[in-house]
Amino acid sequence: MTTPAPFPRWARSAALAALMCSAAPAALAQAVTTAAPQPSGISQEQALSLAARLDALEKRNDELEAQVSDLKAQVAAGEGAIREEVHAQPTVAFNGARPVFATADGKFTLTPHVVMQLDTASYDQADPGPTTADLRRSGPGLGGSASNVDLAHARNLKAGDLFRRARIGIDGKAFGDWDYRILFDFGGAGVENTGQLYETWVQYNGFKPAHIRIGAFSPSLGLEDQGSTNGMPFLERSTAVDLARGLAAGDTRTAAQLFAYDDRWFAAAAVTGRTIGVLNTGTATAVPQTFGDQLGYTGRFAGTPFRGPGWLVHLGVNGSYVESAPNGSGPGTNGVTPVTSGAVSFSDTPEIRVDATKLINTGNIPARHAETLGGEFAAQRENLLLQAEYQRLGVQRADGIADPHFSGYYVEGTWLLTGETRAYNVQTAAFDAPPVTHPFSFGHGGWGAWELGVRYSDSDLNYQPGAAGTLETGASIRGGEEKNLTAGINWYWNSLARVMLDYQRVRISRLSPASSATAASTIWFTPIGAEIGQSFNVWSVRTQFAF
Repeated sequence: MTTPAPFPRWARSAALAALMCSAAPAALAQAVTTAAPQPSGISQEQALSLAARLDALEKRNDELEAQVSDLKAQVAAGEGAIREEVHAQPTVAFNGARPVFATADGKFTLTPHVVMQLDTASYDQADPGPTTADLRRSGPGLGGSASNVDLAHARNLKAGDLFRRARIGIDGKAFGDWDYRILFDFGGAGVENTGQLYETWVQYNGFKPAHIRIGAFSPSLGLEDQGSTNGMPFLERSTAVDLARGLAAGDTRTAAQLFAYDDRWFAAAAVTGRTIGVLNTGTATAVPQTFGDQLGYTGRFAGTPFRGPGWLVHLGVNGSYVESAPNGSGPGTNGVTPVTSGAVSFSDTPEIRVDATKLINTGNIPARHAETLGGEFAAQRENLLLQAEYQRLGVQRADGIADPHFSGYYVEGTWLLTGETRAYNVQTAAFDAPPVTHPFSFGHGGWGAWELGVRYSDSDLNYQPGAAGTLETGASIRGGEEKNLTAGINWYWNSLARVMLDYQRVRISRLSPASSATAASTIWFTPIGAEIGQSFNVWSVRTQFAF
């Protein structure tokens, strides 16, 4: 809107003077022509009328100025209100490749969480033969029966594919000091699960550097345990780590954890319970309800005491303790609960899950208590990373037999050919996936990030196994020993997608766990104390999309 210019008072005076003076020339001209005086061209009344009109115009001008000022104020107020309204609207931003929905003040956020990992594997085994000659078996070291000793799968591991992880959920924060996550998983081992509540927790951050998390999640128990599965250098964690985390930590574990961290250190302690039940599409069986859930504890202290520009050394210790094992049998007919009603077990597949056959397996060990104790080491210099962990597993038996113990370890190294560095996450004291400096684009010349990795692991679930050709007796547990040599190459297309290629050389050493001649001939179908292990190769590929 154009503002009328004010009509100054001096202009009005000048106009009156001009009008008054204009009468003189006119009168002079008339006098020359007629030689007779004539009255002025404007009367006093007209001049006064004109002055009044000018006063009115000035007044109107003042009124218009006031209206324009009011309009300007209204427009300014409207613009401010619009800006405030725009600033108060929720926002959408991207954290890497993850969309983040947030309120204007940032106190509430919501982020979709999606993971898809499709594995394909081929097991290079000796061809299966008749069970009388082909003695490869799987089953528990203790408590073997016709229903849990498998004569077939160990001789013909499944080649094929599997959605190892198929997760969808949300996470974010609320009221500024709270974090939350709800995550469902439809992946599995061997075959996919029908879907389960994989993680659901709430976390309070108001006591920094301390944090409190309650719900179902994986309590902190080591380097590989806390590394994101979206960024692991190999398709699976090492067997040694999986055995340890499966006792009182691991996926879907109900827990309450207090943890704290700073730039150089991380500490965590948790009270843990059971794992969330799931229905498997292959077996169509669910995890049964117990007569009393497990009660356990976990703890970890780790940090980077030595570090500098482009390098660091990580050291850590971790452990878990089962105060009371899950009560699986309940009271007997006499009202007394047997001391053997609580049990723990250790078992695992080779370090690939396309086939879920567990080739090392202690079976259920009657337990009063059980524990793990582990050590952590890592050294990183720019694009090179060396990492290792050791785990010792022990059980205090409830049946008066000698307490068994087991052990496992792994050593691995990775090298990022394209020069990126794996990120060290101080919030978990573990390594995450590397950033992708040049995302893959055929048209623009980017080739993503390329990584080579090698790992060797050894996990021994034998306790006083005895000699070949003898029965399992006394305190002996023939759970088996598994050695894995893995080599892999990872191609990170971008921060969303990658392809992994792994090769494994697997060696299983295990004696038949039959504790009687009858069990050897009717359950295990092997000679007494026969070797039921094997060696084979595995080629596997993972295609991953995650944010």
